[in-house]
Amino acid sequence: MKQEIELIVNGDIYQVMVKPSETLLEVLRNKIGLTGTKRGCDVGDCGACTVLIDGKSVPSCLVLAIAARGKEITTIEGVADGENLHPLQKAFMKYGAMQCGFCTPGMILAAKAFLDENPNPTEQEIKEAISGNLCRCTGYTKIIEAIKAVAEGK
Repeated sequence: MKQEIELIVNGDIYQVMVKPSETLLEVLRNKIGLTGTKRGCDVGDCGACTVLIDGKSVPSCLVLAIAARGKEITTIEGVADGENLHPLQKAFMKYGAMQCGFCTPGMILAAKAFLDENPNPTEQEIKEAISGNLCRCTGYTKIIEAIKAVAEGK
Protein backbone atom coordinates (compact mmCIF):
# COMPACT_ATOMS: atom_id res chain seq x y z
CA MET A 1 0.00 0.00 0.00
CA LYS A 2 1.64 3.21 -1.17
CA GLN A 3 1.62 6.46 0.70
CA GLU A 4 2.60 9.97 -0.26
CA ILE A 5 5.60 11.42 1.52
CA GLU A 6 7.53 14.66 1.27
CA LEU A 7 11.31 14.53 0.95
CA ILE A 8 13.70 17.46 1.08
CA VAL A 9 16.53 16.65 -1.30
CA ASN A 10 19.27 19.14 -2.13
CA GLY A 11 17.02 21.92 -0.85
CA ASP A 12 14.10 20.99 -3.09
CA ILE A 13 10.84 19.46 -1.87
CA TYR A 14 9.54 16.33 -3.58
CA GLN A 15 6.14 14.70 -3.10
CA VAL A 16 6.49 11.00 -3.91
CA MET A 17 4.35 7.91 -3.60
CA VAL A 18 6.25 5.10 -1.91
CA LYS A 19 5.72 1.60 -0.65
CA PRO A 20 6.63 1.17 3.03
CA SER A 21 9.48 -1.13 1.97
CA GLU A 22 11.12 1.25 -0.55
CA THR A 23 14.56 2.47 0.32
CA LEU A 24 15.75 6.01 0.02
CA LEU A 25 18.18 4.78 -2.66
CA GLU A 26 15.32 3.44 -4.78
CA VAL A 27 13.28 6.62 -4.43
CA LEU A 28 16.21 8.94 -5.18
CA ARG A 29 17.15 7.04 -8.34
CA ASN A 30 13.83 5.78 -9.65
CA LYS A 31 11.28 8.37 -8.56
CA ILE A 32 13.23 11.60 -8.22
CA GLY A 33 15.73 10.85 -10.99
CA LEU A 34 18.92 11.61 -9.06
CA THR A 35 21.14 8.85 -10.39
CA GLY A 36 24.41 10.14 -8.94
CA THR A 37 23.67 7.97 -5.92
CA LYS A 38 24.88 4.55 -7.05
CA ARG A 39 23.39 1.15 -6.31
CA GLY A 40 26.11 -1.22 -5.17
CA CYS A 41 25.73 -4.02 -2.67
CA ASP A 42 22.25 -3.20 -1.23
CA VAL A 43 23.45 -4.22 2.25
CA GLY A 44 25.36 -1.13 3.40
CA ASP A 45 28.85 -2.52 2.89
CA CYS A 46 30.20 -0.68 -0.17
CA GLY A 47 29.30 3.00 0.32
CA ALA A 48 28.30 3.55 -3.32
CA CYS A 49 24.87 4.78 -2.23
CA THR A 50 26.13 7.18 0.45
CA VAL A 51 24.10 10.35 0.93
CA LEU A 52 24.00 12.91 3.71
CA ILE A 53 21.00 12.98 6.00
CA ASP A 54 21.04 16.02 8.24
CA GLY A 55 24.76 16.28 7.49
CA LYS A 56 25.60 12.69 8.45
CA SER A 57 26.96 10.16 5.98
CA VAL A 58 24.60 7.19 5.58
CA PRO A 59 24.13 4.32 3.11
CA SER A 60 20.80 5.13 1.45
CA CYS A 61 20.19 1.44 0.71
CA LEU A 62 19.62 0.88 4.44
CA VAL A 63 17.23 3.80 5.01
CA LEU A 64 13.56 3.44 4.27
CA ALA A 65 12.30 6.43 2.32
CA ILE A 66 9.53 7.02 4.85
CA ALA A 67 12.17 7.32 7.59
CA ALA A 68 13.78 10.23 5.71
CA ARG A 69 10.68 12.45 5.87
CA GLY A 70 11.45 15.87 7.29
CA LYS A 71 15.21 15.41 7.08
CA GLU A 72 17.66 17.33 4.90
CA ILE A 73 18.98 14.90 2.29
CA THR A 74 22.02 15.79 0.21
CA THR A 75 23.10 13.77 -2.81
CA ILE A 76 26.14 14.34 -5.00
CA GLU A 77 23.94 16.48 -7.26
CA GLY A 78 23.50 18.93 -4.38
CA VAL A 79 27.14 19.34 -3.39
CA ALA A 80 28.22 21.82 -6.05
CA ASP A 81 27.04 25.43 -5.92
CA GLY A 82 25.57 25.77 -9.39
CA GLU A 83 28.47 25.57 -11.81
CA ASN A 84 31.02 25.90 -8.98
CA LEU A 85 32.21 22.49 -7.91
CA HIS A 86 32.72 21.73 -4.24
CA PRO A 87 36.40 21.76 -3.19
CA LEU A 88 36.29 17.97 -2.78
CA GLN A 89 35.01 17.55 -6.34
CA LYS A 90 37.81 19.78 -7.62
CA ALA A 91 40.42 17.94 -5.57
CA PHE A 92 39.24 14.53 -6.78
CA MET A 93 39.80 15.72 -10.34
CA LYS A 94 43.10 17.47 -9.61
CA TYR A 95 44.62 14.51 -7.75
CA GLY A 96 43.23 11.82 -10.05
CA ALA A 97 41.22 10.34 -7.20
CA MET A 98 38.74 8.67 -9.49
CA GLN A 99 39.02 6.18 -12.27
CA CYS A 100 35.77 4.51 -13.16
CA GLY A 101 33.88 7.01 -10.96
CA PHE A 102 31.39 4.53 -9.50
CA CYS A 103 32.49 5.07 -5.89
CA THR A 104 33.19 8.79 -6.31
CA PRO A 105 29.78 10.25 -5.34
CA GLY A 106 29.61 8.23 -2.12
CA MET A 107 33.28 8.83 -1.36
CA ILE A 108 32.91 12.60 -1.78
CA LEU A 109 29.82 12.71 0.43
CA ALA A 110 31.49 10.60 3.14
CA ALA A 111 34.53 12.89 2.98
CA LYS A 112 32.36 16.01 3.11
CA ALA A 113 30.51 14.87 6.22
CA PHE A 114 33.82 13.93 7.82
CA LEU A 115 35.56 17.24 7.01
CA ASP A 116 32.53 19.21 8.18
CA GLU A 117 33.04 17.62 11.61
CA ASN A 118 36.84 17.36 11.57
CA PRO A 119 38.41 20.05 9.35
CA ASN A 120 41.99 19.22 10.42
CA PRO A 121 42.25 15.43 10.28
CA THR A 122 45.26 13.20 10.35
CA GLU A 123 45.84 10.80 7.48
CA GLN A 124 44.78 7.93 9.74
CA GLU A 125 41.51 9.70 10.57
CA ILE A 126 40.85 10.19 6.85
CA LYS A 127 41.42 6.49 6.24
CA GLU A 128 39.01 5.59 9.03
CA ALA A 129 36.41 8.08 7.79
CA ILE A 130 36.26 6.59 4.30
CA SER A 131 36.64 2.96 5.41
CA GLY A 132 32.95 2.30 4.67
CA ASN A 133 33.40 3.30 1.02
CA LEU A 134 34.97 0.74 -1.26
CA CYS A 135 36.97 1.59 -4.36
CA ARG A 136 38.19 -1.15 -6.64
CA CYS A 137 40.16 1.09 -9.02
CA THR A 138 42.35 3.65 -7.28
CA GLY A 139 43.96 1.91 -4.34
CA TYR A 140 42.83 4.86 -2.14
CA THR A 141 46.16 6.73 -2.20
CA LYS A 142 44.93 9.49 -4.50
CA ILE A 143 41.58 9.67 -2.70
CA ILE A 144 43.35 10.23 0.62
CA GLU A 145 45.63 12.82 -1.00
CA ALA A 146 42.63 14.71 -2.38
CA ILE A 147 40.81 14.76 0.96
CA LYS A 148 43.99 15.77 2.76
CA ALA A 149 44.55 18.60 0.26
CA VAL A 150 41.07 19.99 0.89
CA ALA A 151 41.63 19.82 4.64
CA GLU A 152 44.92 21.70 4.19
CA GLY A 153 43.26 24.28 1.95
CA LYS A 154 45.31 23.37 -1.11
